[in-house]
Amino acid sequence: MSLALQTHQLCASLGGRRVLDHIDLNISAGRWTCVVGPNGAGKSSLLKALAGLLPHTGQVLWQGQSLNALSRSQRARQLSWLGQGEASTLDLRVWDVAMLGRLPHQAWWGAPTAQDVQMCEAALKATQVWDWRERTLGELSGGERQRVLLARAMACNAPTLLMDEPLANLDPPHQVDWLEQVHCLLDLGTTVVSVLHEIGMALHADDIVVMREGQVVHHGAGADAATHAAIEAVFGHRIRIHALDGQWVVLPRTA
Repeated sequence: MSLALQTHQLCASLGGRRVLDHIDLNISAGRWTCVVGPNGAGKSSLLKALAGLLPHTGQVLWQGQSLNALSRSQRARQLSWLGQGEASTLDLRVWDVAMLGRLPHQAWWGAPTAQDVQMCEAALKATQVWDWRERTLGELSGGERQRVLLARAMACNAPTLLMDEPLANLDPPHQVDWLEQVHCLLDLGTTVVSVLHEIGMALHADDIVVMREGQVVHHGAGADAATHAAIEAVFGHRIRIHALDGQWVVLPRTA
């Protein structure tokens, strides 16, 4: 199986504190990898390093090539990013926000092409925000804005999509919609890497990376018992993962 992203001895610090500690990781292409762990485990830092947004030592490779060897525009075309709590200008129209995802594909000062328009329309419809295309972000709720930002990331049509807490502010029905969109992206061959706090949703992923204190303590299939045991352990065995009606669910651990 081909690899989309790799790290070798990846280390990073923030405010003098080590947040990533010698991480070796292989992320398979065309699959959904989810990163989970308790607060402060280094999940968001790992995702930022994979996107080239966090200074680090060691190596990050995209399809075998050093991320540092890619120009900014090349990186933006290959890796689409949806960050946690991203700020956007509230007076921008929804359509204009989605079109920002097409900037890496456009010539400097170039007008949007027919393909740019097509990709934006498809992304806005997929995230169910097409009817708001003429509204501004300031007119939308937090969850609605999150769906617009997801549309922007999808409009880029990059082969790898990195998402940090994409379910923030989304109600349960739209979380389910997001899961369906991920599966559609996978059907198109997109590699998806996400950080999620919602363990029940994370268990739908093909592969799960379990982190604690800046280190990867387990990397395995989402359906494997060993992966479930690792997740339970990093949360201090306060949760248990249980099969119910063909789905994995997260329940509180009872004495």
